Amino acid sequence: MQRPGVLRVGDRVVFAGGAHTVVAISGTVIRLLSAAGQTTVVALGYLLAAEDFELVGAAPAPKVDPLGLLETLPEKVVQAARTWERHLIEVDTGVAPDAPEGTLPRPEYDPVTHSLAARQRAKAVELTAAGTRTSVRTVERMRQRYREQGLWGLVDTRYARAVKPAGNVDARVVAAAATVVEAQTATSTGTKSRAIRQIREMLDDEHGPGVVPMPSRATCYRLLEALSAGKYTFGAATTRRQAANKPARRYAVTTANRPGEQVQMDSTPLDVMAVMDDGVIGRAELVLAIDIATRTICAGVLRPVGAKAVDAALLLARVTVPELMRPGWDAALAMSASRIPHQRLISLDTRMALAAAKPVIVPDTVVIDHGKVFLSEVFLRAANTLGISVQPAHQQTPTDKAIVERTFESINTLFCQHVAGYTGRDVTRRGADVAERAVWSLPDLQELFDEWVIAGWQSRPHDGLRHPFTPDQAASPNDAYAALVAAAGYVPVALTGEDYIELLPADWRAIGDGGIQIDYRTYNCPELRPYVRKSSGVSSRAGRWEVHYDPYDISRIWVRNHHHGGWITVPWTHYSVVGQPFADFTWRASRKIAAQRGLDDTNEMTVAVILAALLRRADEGSGSGRALARTRSAHLMSNHLPPELTTAALAAPAAPEPGPSADPPPALPASEAEAEQDEPPVLVGEVVPFALFDPFADDLEAGR
Repeated sequence: MQRPGVLRVGDRVVFAGGAHTVVAISGTVIRLLSAAGQTTVVALGYLLAAEDFELVGAAPAPKVDPLGLLETLPEKVVQAARTWERHLIEVDTGVAPDAPEGTLPRPEYDPVTHSLAARQRAKAVELTAAGTRTSVRTVERMRQRYREQGLWGLVDTRYARAVKPAGNVDARVVAAAATVVEAQTATSTGTKSRAIRQIREMLDDEHGPGVVPMPSRATCYRLLEALSAGKYTFGAATTRRQAANKPARRYAVTTANRPGEQVQMDSTPLDVMAVMDDGVIGRAELVLAIDIATRTICAGVLRPVGAKAVDAALLLARVTVPELMRPGWDAALAMSASRIPHQRLISLDTRMALAAAKPVIVPDTVVIDHGKVFLSEVFLRAANTLGISVQPAHQQTPTDKAIVERTFESINTLFCQHVAGYTGRDVTRRGADVAERAVWSLPDLQELFDEWVIAGWQSRPHDGLRHPFTPDQAASPNDAYAALVAAAGYVPVALTGEDYIELLPADWRAIGDGGIQIDYRTYNCPELRPYVRKSSGVSSRAGRWEVHYDPYDISRIWVRNHHHGGWITVPWTHYSVVGQPFADFTWRASRKIAAQRGLDDTNEMTVAVILAALLRRADEGSGSGRALARTRSAHLMSNHLPPELTTAALAAPAAPEPGPSADPPPALPASEAEAEQDEPPVLVGEVVPFALFDPFADDLEAGR
């Protein structure tokens, strides 16, 4: 017996109604010699495509046996299939597969002297004589199945029959049950009994009452269990919706070959309670941008829940400027101490000499969801100004930006759970005294997060990052950046200070004798004096001047100098009363408090005094023991946090430097003094109140 699918010189073939011998092969040209001695030259493709072509003595093309499926069958069923295989091979080739080499075909099975139909009839007679009643049609059918499916086609179908998930339930009941299961995706989780009632009502409405009989209750339960497999129909509603949002197409890994090729942006509430600027305990929202190629957290902005368009635009601006070292940060967090090519970057931008160990990555493309903050005109205009392409993800498809979604989980695990006020990811994991443990204000939490990004994230090995030379070791975002900069020739061009100001929200104001008025705040400085009551020259704005401001720090504004170019930095005239930066929503909260107390909320000094007291309460928290709890929490965190979090950012921020005074600090009550003796000593600088004006004392009097 020859190997199937191989044509050699000397082979015998059936072609054009007769037997031929292959006498020569030249490329794709075959020379055939008939039994009458006639020579025919034919192309190989034409020969193989002929309807009656057959390679005499060759077995059909072999099929790989499905061993895994065969192992699931009884031994007698597999043995019967192999017996049929032996008979069919003899019909095709004339020789049984286990016959010794050189064995001649039996006369009734010789392919040269007997046609295929004659050989099939002979096999049917043989099997019937052996006690197995077999017709010629059965032999033909088994031979056809063997050619199409191999040994599996010869298996008794009663044993190879697949189990139906719905059993023998009426198809109309199955269709109604499937519809009911799909309808549960967006609804609240119910029981199977509710689903059975809905199936019965749907069948009665569609086919008439009682027309379609319902199966037994146990069968209905099994049917619902089979149809809801993997859909969490009767499980958690959040898990069910997440499973339904998975795309039907195949998953593909999101890859990028150079820094900035793709940056994913999203926002989510952080699992930490913070003390807001109005003194109320609440969760902060994190607006985040992460680079795909290096897993670098390009920027993250914390604000009260409910991000606005300006938050996303400011995040885009922060991505493109260096993260500078801040007072109190350890020298090990500087870029010069990292693997980032520091000297090369300094030659391009001298600001890098003071930068922290986080690279500046200018995005080519940002992937966003369909949130209003990212599809707003402010964000899209900022992206267009920077030459950044904005790519919206598919709606309700979090897998389109899976990396930033997974980063949020990592932040909650690596950062949030070590911060006082951690809530856990859901109410089942939330402690009973979360609000009491919340001691960090929103600016403090932002400071902690920024430092953790440098100390705990950028230098931490990431399983998704591998260097080509060390594929067995995970690389950190800074390591990946250093490698890709050399490989891709990527050189970031960070925004200048003026470019950053250009991305801030803009307004148009006139310059009066007292300066510039914005929301009952006055901004003035000597550099503004030459332009008092003068026109900017912009006729479309009635001569007003272009003013830019940072919503997170409205203690100063920037005025475009339309006459001589550049920007004029103008501070708030009452900044000395407050002594620290504050946001626009904090100012609005202060005005609201003033109105509730019956005070004039348009009086700048009145609102400034309330603002100063409000910021102090937000910094220390409400209650006489909150300030002490804050000190204790900071001490406990420094003892229990991982090494990357035990830095100077865990210390409470320093208060504004006050004026001189000889008044001693007030003594603690006896109970607090005794409690403080049990605590380790904490070094605290001398607190001296304002010499001429104490806004906190006045505010307490005004509030009574």
